[in-house]
Amino acid sequence: MTDKSAAAASRATVYGYPRQGGNRELKKAVEGYWKGRVDAGSLGKTAAGLRRSNWRELAEAGVTEVPTGDFSLYDHVLDTTVMVGAVPERHRAAVAADPLDGYFAMARGTQDVAPLEMTKWFDTNYHYLVPELGPDTEFSANSEKQTRELREALALGLAARPVLVGPVTYLLLAKPAPGVADDFEPLTLLDRLLPVYAEVLADLRAAGAEWVQLDEPALVQDRTPAELNATARAYRELGALTDRSRLLIASYFGRLGDALPVLAAAPVEGLALDFTGSGAANLDDLAAVGGLTGKRLVAGVVDGRNIWINDYRKSLATLGTLLGLADRVDVAASCSLLHVPLDAAAERDIDPQVRRWLAFARQKTREISVLTRGLAQGTGAIAPELAANRADLTSRAGSALTHDPAVRARAAAVTDTDGRRSLPYRERAVAQRASLGLPLLPTTTIGSFPQTDELRLARADLRSGRIDIAGYEERIKAEIAEVVSFQEKAGIDVLVHGEPERNDMVQYFAEQLTGYLATQHGWVQSYGTRYVRPPVLAGDISRPEPMTVRWTSYAQSLTGRPVKGMLTGPVTMLAWSFVRDDQPLADTARQVALALRDEVDDLEAAGTPVVQVDEPALRETLPLRAADHADYLDWATEAFRLTTSGVRPETQIHTHMCYAEFGDIVQAIDDLDADVISLEAARSHMRVAHELAAHGYPREAGPGVWDIHSPRVPSAEEAAELLRTGLTAIPAERLWVNPDCGLKTRGWPETRASLDNLVAAARAVRAELATGDA
Repeated sequence: MTDKSAAAASRATVYGYPRQGGNRELKKAVEGYWKGRVDAGSLGKTAAGLRRSNWRELAEAGVTEVPTGDFSLYDHVLDTTVMVGAVPERHRAAVAADPLDGYFAMARGTQDVAPLEMTKWFDTNYHYLVPELGPDTEFSANSEKQTRELREALALGLAARPVLVGPVTYLLLAKPAPGVADDFEPLTLLDRLLPVYAEVLADLRAAGAEWVQLDEPALVQDRTPAELNATARAYRELGALTDRSRLLIASYFGRLGDALPVLAAAPVEGLALDFTGSGAANLDDLAAVGGLTGKRLVAGVVDGRNIWINDYRKSLATLGTLLGLADRVDVAASCSLLHVPLDAAAERDIDPQVRRWLAFARQKTREISVLTRGLAQGTGAIAPELAANRADLTSRAGSALTHDPAVRARAAAVTDTDGRRSLPYRERAVAQRASLGLPLLPTTTIGSFPQTDELRLARADLRSGRIDIAGYEERIKAEIAEVVSFQEKAGIDVLVHGEPERNDMVQYFAEQLTGYLATQHGWVQSYGTRYVRPPVLAGDISRPEPMTVRWTSYAQSLTGRPVKGMLTGPVTMLAWSFVRDDQPLADTARQVALALRDEVDDLEAAGTPVVQVDEPALRETLPLRAADHADYLDWATEAFRLTTSGVRPETQIHTHMCYAEFGDIVQAIDDLDADVISLEAARSHMRVAHELAAHGYPREAGPGVWDIHSPRVPSAEEAAELLRTGLTAIPAERLWVNPDCGLKTRGWPETRASLDNLVAAARAVRAELATGDA
């Protein structure tokens, strides 16, 4: 096919779309089902309606091939686990009795059965449920969901392409099942899994699929020769099948590197590649392997992870080059649009000119359509769109919002001394123990307490004018008093104020810092029914006035026990925002760190003895390629130290991390120089405690003993047993007792019961240590 005919044949497509609906209908329906207010039929009807709405919306925007199978009631990796029959043994009876309830039990657990572990989806803020596999795992095909949703789309008269997690990525994301040796490699099950994929592919072909997309994002990470050989074998076998649709292998989140020639040589009909960010290197790599002769290329030139408008001229130049490298070039986002909000046009509170800089899912879909027309018909066909795009890009580049001379001067003046505590940890620890007077195995929580309906109603009342700011603040004070009182009665040693005034751990601060924009409807799925509204970091950052001191000081006035000040760290402020893409991340992180440093210093000046600066996103933001780790970790840890190093030795600095595997960043955790770190550990049975010990981590640590992502209440003995496991790795004088994460999403009944059990566990193990029984 000539370049001209390849362009004329171009299609617009996407890999996935936001699931929640314009008013988060899916969240409401699923949570209603959990509470017994919505039956299974009604839940299914809501889900089907959202799928139809999404497909029609995409088609009307110019997408000529819609994805199916990307929609999920909880998680698409969990859907894949169901599809291949890899249900863990402990959940099989529940799944057999009621597939829907069993599905949610795998996601959330029950009082008697633990859920699957949850962790980050590559370097995004989406979380997936980790498959549990072992040498005895037997797979079986269950394509009911995939074929049903395909038929739904086809019934609307649309060209549809089922999207599946590919077999190699599925196995590389899995972990050894409980009781299986840690060194078991799930990829060894590939030959057992491929026949199941073959059966699913046959079912999809019978259901009418012309193309099937197999997502292999794990291949953009560093892969061993054995893993690449397994990939080649997998697609030789799947490509050789006769009873299948045409196959499109998709990668995203960066450069394929050594995996590109493997996939280019595979006997499949198409590849989908990322050409944004670090994925731009795929262009030269594709040319180096001679292109994709006779194959379809889906070019991800619209950034599917950030919310800034596309540069049409730059994307068209990339697409023009690609025309000579494939039989057909289609236009897409770089990854699923799951990672961005639905519609920027809904953000009426953002200045209209600034809003023109933003592209959420609906705007990105239109960008893809415009680029497809430009590629197929020439730039003359999209001349008005090109002119408007250039004007918007110029407006953003020249805006005062993006350049504050005072902020830039302060950041440029930072020295190495600004990022170092005045005394080393060993000397600080002596001063802190004398000042705080805490018992062995001190108990604390991570920060937030349940966000009740009453708190949400108070915020709604304030927004609507039904109460004034004074009335709202009285409600917040009452909630803080209740939280402090409960913690004192429960026997918690280091208290928190509960964060009732905060809507979100990033948004709350973003709304008080210059350079940030807050959205009203910019919801993005974090996991399951947990949706967040990432703020938009659009310009230079500074802190006009204290943000948390008032509420922390009020809580401290109610108790003689130490109360922690609670802040979100600079890396997490970046990772859980949509960050400006017009300067290096390191520069933006330094600006945020300096703003937060002012807050830490003000908390200390107000008498706060412990300050926690949370960095749950430190691991998730780690680049996918090892060669890029050192540079990232250098500026990330520097930003944390810059935030926290201005305090006196006796002020104890805590940090918190969750949602990730920590083994490969233990040195970075050490480099933070925090006095205490709390980490998610309950679902992984204290694995992180042993990783810290193996590294020789010298400071205090609190590996979590309560999995707060499940509604189940752990018994005191269960928490005590986790503590005993922790003590095999961390000495008692450096071990803290705490939940895995904040309690915002939990209810008060389970919070009270779980924290009572946590304190009881700490007391029991303290007694054992006193008698020498532990």
